[in-house]
Amino acid sequence: MSAESRITDLGLDLPPAPPRGGIYKPVVVVGNVAYISGHGPYLSDGGMIRGRVGEDLDLSQGNEAARQTGLAMLATLKKELGSLDRVKRVIKLLGMVNSTPEFADHPKVINGCSELFAQIWGEENGIGARSAVGMGSLPGNIAVEIEGIFEVGP
Repeated sequence: MSAESRITDLGLDLPPAPPRGGIYKPVVVVGNVAYISGHGPYLSDGGMIRGRVGEDLDLSQGNEAARQTGLAMLATLKKELGSLDRVKRVIKLLGMVNSTPEFADHPKVINGCSELFAQIWGEENGIGARSAVGMGSLPGNIAVEIEGIFEVGP
């Protein structure tokens, strides 16, 4: 099943692709690899999920912020590539969690994005290598930032 069909079957609504927040390209394709710049939990109304996990947000809310970040990443990939069916697999994700020093479940937060991608591309192609780390702050006090590397086809 194609990624576009799977998104429809799952009843997912992608937000619009987020506007750029600086001087960078949202996606750079080199050969058959797409590098996607860091994304935050961008909402359909143009807002963001903000706050520190372990202080303003609990683990469940952080996980949801990571899932929303994954949806924003999908929106950007679709806009830049023309179709999510061009994505063959997730190669690598770097997840950054805006968290308190005491918070220690960063991987469980970023699972929100990884689980979404596994639903779309399956476990074989939707789960890649990954890092999940805590940050003292993130731009605009967003809860999560994730960047990714994807294999793409024509």
